[in-house]
Amino acid sequence: MIYQKLLDFPENFLWGASTSAYQVEGGWDADGKSPSIIDMYEHPAGYADFTVASDHYHRYKEDIALFARMGLKAYRFSIAWTRILPRGTGEVNQAGVEHYRDVIRTCKQYGIEPVVTMYHFDLPWCLEQQGGWTSRATIDAFEAYARVLFAEFGSDVKYWLTINEQNTMILHPGAIGLPKGGVLPDRKTLYQMNHHLMLAQARVMKLCHALCPQAKIGPALNLTAMYPVTCRPEDAIAAHNWEVLRCWNFADVPVFGWYHPLAVRYLEDRGLMPDILPGDCETLAGANPDFIAMNYYSTATIAASHGDASDVSARAGDQQIMLGEQGVYRAAENPYVGKTKYGWVIDPTGFRYTLRKVCERYHLPILITENGIGAPDVLEADDRIHDDYRIEFYKQHLHALREAITDGVQMLGYCPWSALDVVSTHQGYAKRYGFIYVDRGEEEGASLRRIPKDSFAWYKQVIAENGKNL
Repeated sequence: MIYQKLLDFPENFLWGASTSAYQVEGGWDADGKSPSIIDMYEHPAGYADFTVASDHYHRYKEDIALFARMGLKAYRFSIAWTRILPRGTGEVNQAGVEHYRDVIRTCKQYGIEPVVTMYHFDLPWCLEQQGGWTSRATIDAFEAYARVLFAEFGSDVKYWLTINEQNTMILHPGAIGLPKGGVLPDRKTLYQMNHHLMLAQARVMKLCHALCPQAKIGPALNLTAMYPVTCRPEDAIAAHNWEVLRCWNFADVPVFGWYHPLAVRYLEDRGLMPDILPGDCETLAGANPDFIAMNYYSTATIAASHGDASDVSARAGDQQIMLGEQGVYRAAENPYVGKTKYGWVIDPTGFRYTLRKVCERYHLPILITENGIGAPDVLEADDRIHDDYRIEFYKQHLHALREAITDGVQMLGYCPWSALDVVSTHQGYAKRYGFIYVDRGEEEGASLRRIPKDSFAWYKQVIAENGKNL
């Protein structure tokens, strides 16, 4: 639809940016923090790990001051479970509590709304050794952890995100990292873990509504529309298969209280249905998220399965993610979209399309919690970083977001990835996302200076104008 006039962004729109604890903080064992699964996983040789990262743990005051200079209205960050409860449960680490209390306080001093992710891939290693998400005890542990967060920070945090990209953790566990020895759980186990994550999330949402009635809470999922490669009906069915299994099934449970019917039939047919115990249905019902947090990077194009092993292929630019499933769908190329240097599809119109679908399905406000482009940014001799490609990416996606608002999509805000350069899980600092350059490479020892990129000044102007010229 081509409108005669686009609507403006809401006056209270949360212009922000995002990070995650393990990718930005460093200080991996500082002040009582215990190891997480991320700390203990295999890490690609030759790339920066997470021990120092961008040293945000020690430099958060400087960083938040820069965020304020950029004009941010919101900062989406995650709390490391291992800093709050080093044993996973039990005794609270006051040093960890005080750290995040000061992060939140510093944000508030600058008029920046803290948007807190409770769990961003980094399960305490001690809980993993006891079974991790395969154990129902971890559900109780997550609820206990959430109770501490709500008690300590509930009066100062309005927006909570439960679990970041649960669908990525289950569908592409290798994208998070590989355990020592490189053996990932089988698919039956992964879907059982998914069920436990769903139960934990529902209990925590209900707890938030009870303890922090002024707050809002929602799931943070990687959501994307799927295109059939042709108008052939079988391609359309395959695209719908993958859209349901990858997206809607993970959002339906927190919103509607049960799994998507097509996903149930798929899981039953393949012997992957998790064990459902008495009381589980009641736990999942009535979680009532207040919004959907959505991570969007690109769309995918889907063709009908050939019914053999050729259905499966590695995603361009990321060998840790395999696309396609025998008998379900296969990945296809889309000649109508661009691509990044790393082979990721660039599709701003797909952003608008996905937002319309999420709005239509869930009738909830949407908060964008990740969107961005990774690139090997170059620090010039004059301390400049000319990232015109990032500016163009954001310009196109924010225009599409404005179109979606005009379509009737209720938007809370936009927190792209990332506020400053963070460790890319598999590509270290070779692939950067931030508005702020961090002076370091794959080896430690560089200055860690913060240097605003050209995109910093551009985003500052967008925020000052409330997106009126997009």
